[in-house]
Amino acid sequence: MNIRAIILMSLLSFYLPFRGYSQQGNSKIDKSNEISNVEKFSLKSGVLIQKEFVDIGSVKGCKIQIANFTDLISGEKTNGVKFEYEASSSYTSDTKLALLDSDELDGLIKSITIIQEKILPNLPENYTEVSYKSRGGFEAGCYKSRKDWSAYLKLEKYDGKSYVFMNKEDLGQLMSLLRSAKEKL
Repeated sequence: MNIRAIILMSLLSFYLPFRGYSQQGNSKIDKSNEISNVEKFSLKSGVLIQKEFVDIGSVKGCKIQIANFTDLISGEKTNGVKFEYEASSSYTSDTKLALLDSDELDGLIKSITIIQEKILPNLPENYTEVSYKSRGGFEAGCYKSRKDWSAYLKLEKYDGKSYVFMNKEDLGQLMSLLRSAKEKL
């Protein structure tokens, strides 16, 4: 090896680890502000939290429950809607969860109503997406597939395996479950 090659390799061996470290730092996603108020409450430290889950029903394998959380020391309470889906592949299965704050439920119900009444009856010429997003990363919406609309729930923002795909009839069932949940909150 000549001296130039040795110097170049030395410089690269010094530079590359720092370059990778800085790129890794820039690519991290800050999820700290992407959490529902119900989740923030349940993650408090130094408190005794009681978690109660009331079954509402399920659609396309996605279980919907009321989540009631109580701080047993202060008596403070909060609640919301929990979505739980078992995502399975040929090798693994994983439980996907989302907690929707109770103050976001009206927005979700209104969004799905608009999708059912105004979006689904009309098929646009171009690819189109319509979506509702909660503060915790939960998403519900629809998109124009090849010849019709497809509806979905996405429970975890950064997880492509947390989708629950639905048809128009499933949306009706989902609406019924959400209205039932609202009555029990």
